Amino acid sequence: MNIAVFASGRGSNFQAILDAIDVGLLPAQIVVLISNKSDAGAMEVAHAYNISTQHLSQRMYSSEEALADAMLNVLEEHHAEFIALAGYLKKIPAQVIHQYRNRILNIHPALLPSFGGDGMYGHRVHEAVIASGDKVSGATIHLVDEEYDRGPIVLQKTVALGPDETPDSLAAKVLKIEHEIFPLALKAFAEGRVRIEGTKVWITS
Repeated sequence: MNIAVFASGRGSNFQAILDAIDVGLLPAQIVVLISNKSDAGAMEVAHAYNISTQHLSQRMYSSEEALADAMLNVLEEHHAEFIALAGYLKKIPAQVIHQYRNRILNIHPALLPSFGGDGMYGHRVHEAVIASGDKVSGATIHLVDEEYDRGPIVLQKTVALGPDETPDSLAAKVLKIEHEIFPLALKAFAEGRVRIEGTKVWITS
């Protein structure tokens, strides 16, 4: 499976995907990295693996449609079959979602549908979880639709909050399981073991 990765940050989930490919866990290849930030750490990860990179930001285009066209051109050029959002902080244009319906996965650092939506990313999520008094958090892999963090859930894993949990300590716990489950979700798609019916997703063994 040819995967295009979208990332905005340092690229730790991108690296976890590459590691899974390297050890033979994930039968796929990364064909391009797209980032809205030219100096994102994920760009350096891609360069280290000789993976093509593309900087595409809304500020470079007059409309969302123009940005979407640019994204689709890059995806077509690299024969991308699937998109993995590995810490990508921008909304995917509707045209791209339409073209890749049920072929875009995102990772969210909480147990959706709780603590999701516009503006809920990074430490904001962990701060909200701790403030809520919840004793459990986790990570969610979900399909991407037109709204933030709303698409069908593919995979989740939980972590327990300690009595003295901080946003930093919770972030570290959640990031560890993100690195575990994102490659597993991609593996299920690459191996054709995913069945989608409306808002429900099943993974067969």
